[in-house]
Amino acid sequence: MNEPLTSNTKAILLLTAPLIVGRNARADVLKPREYSGLNQHLHKIHKEPADLIEPGSESLLDECSHVISRDRLQRLLDRGFPLSQAVESWRQRAIWVISHTDETYPQKFRDRMKGQPAILYGCGDHTLLNAGGLAVVGSRHVDEDILEYAKQIGNLAASAGRTIVSGGAKGVDQAAMNGALEIGGKSIGILANGLKGAATNRAHRDPILNEQLVLISPYDPSAGFNVGHAMRRNKLIYALADAALVVNAEKNKGGTWNGAIEQLGNKIYSMPVYVRSTGTLSEGLDALKKKGALTWSNPGNAEDMEAIFDVDFSKTPKQRSQRKIPFDTELATTEMVAESETLYGSEFPQSIKQASGTRNSTITPADELFQAAKSLVLQIAQTPRTRDEIKAELGITQAQANEWLKRLVDEGVLEKRNRPVRYLARRQGLFGKENSL
Repeated sequence: MNEPLTSNTKAILLLTAPLIVGRNARADVLKPREYSGLNQHLHKIHKEPADLIEPGSESLLDECSHVISRDRLQRLLDRGFPLSQAVESWRQRAIWVISHTDETYPQKFRDRMKGQPAILYGCGDHTLLNAGGLAVVGSRHVDEDILEYAKQIGNLAASAGRTIVSGGAKGVDQAAMNGALEIGGKSIGILANGLKGAATNRAHRDPILNEQLVLISPYDPSAGFNVGHAMRRNKLIYALADAALVVNAEKNKGGTWNGAIEQLGNKIYSMPVYVRSTGTLSEGLDALKKKGALTWSNPGNAEDMEAIFDVDFSKTPKQRSQRKIPFDTELATTEMVAESETLYGSEFPQSIKQASGTRNSTITPADELFQAAKSLVLQIAQTPRTRDEIKAELGITQAQANEWLKRLVDEGVLEKRNRPVRYLARRQGLFGKENSL
């Protein structure tokens, strides 16, 4: 799929996309809520985004100026040259782009998400996005037996004709996806960053050409790692699946835990969420069961696998009872970071600072960002890692890395080793005995 961009998609890219090409400057693009407000206004006056780039659109820009300032809209819409550069870069890598206005946009996102992404970038057969399947989620850094388990789940799903849906990250995600692909099955990878590199990865070439694999991301193909992006894509994984298996999770922390909790409390779309029931279990998996997750029945063949998807939610009152989830600081932080839509992870707009102040004046946005990133740092540092290695994986500045690492060492959850200087996550940390890294 490499069809020309529709006029609506061009306009939405100009309004919302950073259009990262080389060292070009970051534009003051519309945040998700800002674009949503503008789109609602256009719909109200029987217009669409494409009308903003049509000849003679000056009066329409004036009519929208009470939603988004006219000068800001004009600056964004004048980015025709950066857009053409970006489109050419994407096409060279067989990356396609669709918007929520296109017929090819995944219907599951429309039906199952309140705030679906305005833009999707992808590589591979886009029709797979409506196939449903089994979401398999877990951590990056796990033991070999867990990786083998995830791979076997991928094998089994493929043998049953079910697509694996995951985040494409190393660890559990890749193991499950590769397990499906190696026996001719299909996989969907929803990336938080790095689509540009993934699209040209030699390991992905044949599965993409054979229409077994599609990789998508709601973020610019050249965007670096961002904590909020990594957290927010969990919703997309669950939205494209018909059932989910949590292979491992840490209690009260990390993207896997938060994603499962969000889905268990999803009032728009209910689906069976299972947790692994064999091998070494964890307090995190047990806690998810108490929140309404189901015990994985360990299907042994394709027929048994089909039963995984046939769950009558009228007979699972525990899951229904969990629809009302108490306020969770980490979940709120996830949403705030995501809404900031910054590619650099350390800047919060004034509106978010004000929002956080109204909820708890003692917690600063910087503190909330630190808490959201903490679990990722501890996952990365399960083996001794240098500051530069951690900085590179998180995509943050050196100053930010220095600050966070010092705080984690001071809290006692991270050990600083010398000669050479490296950092290692401690097994006893913030959550005491509950924190087993």
